[in-house]
Amino acid sequence: MNVGVVGLGAIGRAVCRALDEGIPGLRLSGATARDREKAERFLKGLRSPAPFLSLDDLIDASGLVVEASTQAHLEEIAPKTLKAGRDLVVLSCGGLLGRQDWVKLAQANRCRILVPSAAIAGLDGVKGAQVGTISSVTMETRKPPRGLSGAPWIEAQRIDLDRITEETLIFEGPATEACRAFPANVNVLAALSLAGIGPEKTRIKLYAVPGLTMNRHRITVVGEFGRLAIEVENVPSENPRTGKLSYMSTIALLRELTASLRVGT
Repeated sequence: MNVGVVGLGAIGRAVCRALDEGIPGLRLSGATARDREKAERFLKGLRSPAPFLSLDDLIDASGLVVEASTQAHLEEIAPKTLKAGRDLVVLSCGGLLGRQDWVKLAQANRCRILVPSAAIAGLDGVKGAQVGTISSVTMETRKPPRGLSGAPWIEAQRIDLDRITEETLIFEGPATEACRAFPANVNVLAALSLAGIGPEKTRIKLYAVPGLTMNRHRITVVGEFGRLAIEVENVPSENPRTGKLSYMSTIALLRELTASLRVGT
């Protein structure tokens, strides 16, 4: 299957390198990004150079498209990809909240929307628990202040991240609000809400912690199955908003597409 990549940030580049190095049954068909010159330089440096393509041409050339761009760009990527009957891997999954129309579009065109676990663990347990009754899903996230830079909530509240000297609660609320307030920071929360009880009932506390070197997530799920507690500490990639586990889990998802043995829910 040919795989196209949209966005060549930390995740997109890592996915391209993995495909270039070899994932059985998959081939990198090309990529697209905002900075064409930089993108072409990267793509030419691969062992098997891949072309830079427009979004439309990339979709035409691919059986599966990996979105590693932004929520705003997903508004264009998703309908074009799904109308063409191509499977779509979504990293900016906060953009999926409330988009039942995209799910219906995928159904109508016999394709799929796939969401990697990204920077958290335990989604298999949450999906299993959802078969029964879940009473609450909460998440605490702690990040270095610079990892929150540029978020709409930070700008709207005029929060000076450079003046934070101790652990500070920046935001508390449901996933529906958090994903709008921090579109580049809490996609893991969106994935958690989609796997569980929905974005209105899934809640987050987001902290800025000076001196923190890793992104920390603590998830607590309570239901008829019992209690599930997960804690993850992610080493950031070259992009402080993105943990390395985000692209590792995406590569794992791609490997599983053609695997003969699948482990986990």
